Amino acid sequence: MFKKAFYTNSSGILCSRIFGFIRDLLMANTLGAGIYSDIFFIAFKLPNLFRRIFSEGAFTQSFLPTFINAKRKGLICVCIFMIFFLFLILFSIAVQVFSGFFTKLLAYGFPQTTIELAKPIVAINFWYLSLIFCANFFSSLLQYKNNFWVSAYNTALLNIAMILTLIFAKDKDTYNIVYMLSYGVLIGGVAQILLHCYSLYKLKFFRLFVIGFLDLKIIFTKKEDSKIHILKNDLNSFLKQFFPALIGSSTAQIASFIDTLLASFLAVGSVSYLYYANRIFQLPLALFAIATSTALFPMVAKMIKNNDEKKALHLLKNAFWLLLFSLGICVVGGIVLKNEIIWILFERGKFQRDDTIIVANVFMMYLIGLIPFGIARIFSLWLYSHKRQDIAAKISAISLACGVLFSLILMQKFGVFALAFSSSLSGFVLLILTIKVFGYDKFKNVINSKRLFIILILVLILETLILYFLKHLFNFGGFYGA
Repeated sequence: MFKKAFYTNSSGILCSRIFGFIRDLLMANTLGAGIYSDIFFIAFKLPNLFRRIFSEGAFTQSFLPTFINAKRKGLICVCIFMIFFLFLILFSIAVQVFSGFFTKLLAYGFPQTTIELAKPIVAINFWYLSLIFCANFFSSLLQYKNNFWVSAYNTALLNIAMILTLIFAKDKDTYNIVYMLSYGVLIGGVAQILLHCYSLYKLKFFRLFVIGFLDLKIIFTKKEDSKIHILKNDLNSFLKQFFPALIGSSTAQIASFIDTLLASFLAVGSVSYLYYANRIFQLPLALFAIATSTALFPMVAKMIKNNDEKKALHLLKNAFWLLLFSLGICVVGGIVLKNEIIWILFERGKFQRDDTIIVANVFMMYLIGLIPFGIARIFSLWLYSHKRQDIAAKISAISLACGVLFSLILMQKFGVFALAFSSSLSGFVLLILTIKVFGYDKFKNVINSKRLFIILILVLILETLILYFLKHLFNFGGFYGA
């Protein structure tokens, strides 16, 4: 079951990322790395920050254990959905009304003229948050039934919508392209919701929603004490997990937000450099770490509930070695071929050779943290499955604080490169503290395989030699002279 779920998630993420790279290629060609690309990335980052905090991270990790243990699943499902959806609608209205404040909050270093240009773009993009919450809420329900393909493939629809918008708007002036691209984001969000409907119907979740609404109606009209008591217990259980998880699951997103804020004080294009480099970095992280943890979490949570810890640890061990091999190969390949990767993806149109070199080195700084971030993700699932979100939150807060401190110290001398490197350093802090709480003895049992370590080292050495030989032999991009 784990392998099937992993391959489903990986294939879906790969499909989505392929469309995502096509989207980024068109954006680099159309917008380049300048003021207008910075404006869009700022606007698009705000809903994505909250999406990952509310919809994907803290929400999923708190909702699934609550849903698994709930006595009235329809009731708790409907109540949680209504609470979050209404909150996000009100939040989006607030961003619409006070768009200047939120834009300034995200890009404090921008001049006022740029803030004015960015305000309407920020307001439009933020409505995507309500749409993607619905999609991710439905995905969480489908994962309970071990249906992973919808959540794996739905992001591709956002990228397709943005690609079609960029093609349609290619002859417009640059600011209008940014405007139209923002509406393309909303169209993609609607498409993501619609993709879930067939699977929800097939697995009888619409029937569950109806039962939940009827239970809720009974509570408000007849005030049935037993159902009120059940609802209060389930909501308290969810909220008790959610607020600590809100911090614990969002370290990378908050760090990315802070990096963007700090980058707005650096040279023009710095926000874009971070975006392009982080987009490539996110591919192996999503393809392996996120795909693995998404498949692993509902299985581990159910095993923990059934007191089958030994089986859960065995599953965790398989996931660890899968990730270590996969991410290790990606780190070595990415560092050796950093220039060539950015050249082949982005260097065309308004994206020049100087941009390629800068983004390539930022990308390398991010790659240093790929393994610790990926490995920490699966071990943190152990904490969430045991409902220890408060501990995970403390670990993430310490990691985040360290990352910000590293950035403030290093950015004065190393600029945008320091922001990416500091992010990687915070990943090591996150991993070390997570393993400490997980337990050193259990961790030693998970990694206890000298044979696999030796094989991994030999594979990485062989990969390095082959890639160095090939890149100097073919000299793609002309980085090594004639």
